[in-house]
Amino acid sequence: MHIVISGASGFIGTELSRTLREAGNTVTALVRRAPASPAEIQWDPLRRQLDPQALASADAIINLSGAGIGDRPWTRKRKAELVSSRIGSTRTLTGAMSRMDVPPPVFISQSASGYYGDAGAAVLREEHPKGDGFLAGLCEEWEAAAHEAPPGVRVLTPRTGVVLSPTGGALARLLPLLRVGLGGPLGNGRQYWPWITVPDLTSAFAFLLHADAEGAVNVCGPEPADVNTLVHHLGQALHRPTAARVPGFVLKLVMDGLADELLLASQRMEPAVLAGLGFTWQHPTMDSAAGWVAAGIRGR
Repeated sequence: MHIVISGASGFIGTELSRTLREAGNTVTALVRRAPASPAEIQWDPLRRQLDPQALASADAIINLSGAGIGDRPWTRKRKAELVSSRIGSTRTLTGAMSRMDVPPPVFISQSASGYYGDAGAAVLREEHPKGDGFLAGLCEEWEAAAHEAPPGVRVLTPRTGVVLSPTGGALARLLPLLRVGLGGPLGNGRQYWPWITVPDLTSAFAFLLHADAEGAVNVCGPEPADVNTLVHHLGQALHRPTAARVPGFVLKLVMDGLADELLLASQRMEPAVLAGLGFTWQHPTMDSAAGWVAAGIRGR
């Protein structure tokens, strides 16, 4: 397949591009600067500029664009950037597809587990209603923008959780602390984090390109884990203690609303669609995932 990816230079985009190329696909990246090779297409999502002819040979488009959720405080200006960077890029893509005589048949536009808000211990399958909070509203608008794709385009909105990797992703700040024995659960640790290793994430996206599915898809591991369990398994795999708990009130004091929605919210996601389609995980358990992360760290 010929696959066009926005956000290809990010952590997930880089890994996904490599996975798709290794499987024999052609990958073209959307870039905001002048293209440096035939494998790049210039666009300007802020101005909604993308030549539809540049997408003419694409079999699928994968949209990973969006400003980083957890790398800056959630000021009013930053929240506006989080929204505009996602909705603007998505509508630039759907707008370009709408101007094509024959648009690409598949459009995968990333969403997030934040769609469900703070749901406690409730099991969250794809049909579960939207939760409350800024992230839930953002994900709802983000997914709605993806469904503005023209008729005949199969639209998927993967709701991804915490991506585990020895080199980056959600653990980039926690792993260095765990490696020296200073890491531990956040808050009471009973909140569920929907986790998935990066190879399983990229395999899931590749799988969805051909799967008989559309709409929302929970992209996470099949074994639920709360933060206490996740941190315990990582510490055990790294042979380090994990007793340095960070109280919730400290996180709220330092990170304000960002802590409530990113770190302390509980989302017990179940990958019902992926499981029903027969997707196979490389790391289906928290134990195997933690072992893979630890092996990657030791091999660096």
